Amino acid sequence: MVSMNRLSATERVQVIKCLCEGMSIRSTVRITGIAKNTVVKLLCDMGCACADYHHRTVWNLTVQRLQCDEIWSIVGAKKKNVTPEQEAEGWGDVWTWTAIDADTKFCVTYFVGDRGKHSAFAFMEDCASRINGRLQITTDAHKPYLAAVEKAFGGDADYAQLHKIYGASEANEARYSPATCIGCEMKTVSGVPDPKHVSTSYVERQNLTMRMSMRRFTRLTNAFSKKVENHGHMVALYFAYYNFCRVHSTLRVTPAMEAGLADHIWSVEELVELLPEPKAKKRGPYKKRAA
Repeated sequence: MVSMNRLSATERVQVIKCLCEGMSIRSTVRITGIAKNTVVKLLCDMGCACADYHHRTVWNLTVQRLQCDEIWSIVGAKKKNVTPEQEAEGWGDVWTWTAIDADTKFCVTYFVGDRGKHSAFAFMEDCASRINGRLQITTDAHKPYLAAVEKAFGGDADYAQLHKIYGASEANEARYSPATCIGCEMKTVSGVPDPKHVSTSYVERQNLTMRMSMRRFTRLTNAFSKKVENHGHMVALYFAYYNFCRVHSTLRVTPAMEAGLADHIWSVEELVELLPEPKAKKRGPYKKRAA
């Protein structure tokens, strides 16, 4: 196994490629031969670097249509199965809030937390701080969005909620899937949203891409995150890769290029270059060993 202090640039790129293509930590270890602790350390460093880059560069966006949604996952175990001590360490249900520009498919912002009002406020306020001008917003019918969008955008948004109506499940049905959607209801919350563009299709499709691209989001497996910090690092790495490296099949360019934040398709090598240069360790004065 290769340790962190001997990891070459090529090996770092290989690890990041594996993680971004949906491989688990242990699968990455088996494929690359790099120690597990080294892979986890690299993931943490890359997550911090990607989150910092997103925070520094994603500003002053012009967005016409914004779609927001939340995607569920778990850390350690489902909420109903965790003890109070485990819950204090971050175990339980975890929700990733995402905001997608429907035209450029660029992820404006993301937030990892619970599904409550405090997470909704933090998510929408961060989103509003990155966007200039009036826009149209569509979310699902999750109640915390109502106050959060109002506080973050005020009167500068045409906001509508899309409420999906599901049919009743049969009594003996044991499948692991939601009930069949039998219709949708549009509710205008503020402004004058265009009914033709009241949709969450793009952000929901992006959520599917998240499940396919991050092993931690795969349901009915033991691949879920064991630490909420590592979960957040992987989400940050994924969105940097999605925005700047991955070519969208419809756009034929990356979302960052379509949004005007990049002029070329980033390679994974360029993504890895976001890592800060390692600091050289200073050696102390030489002491002669006593006889």
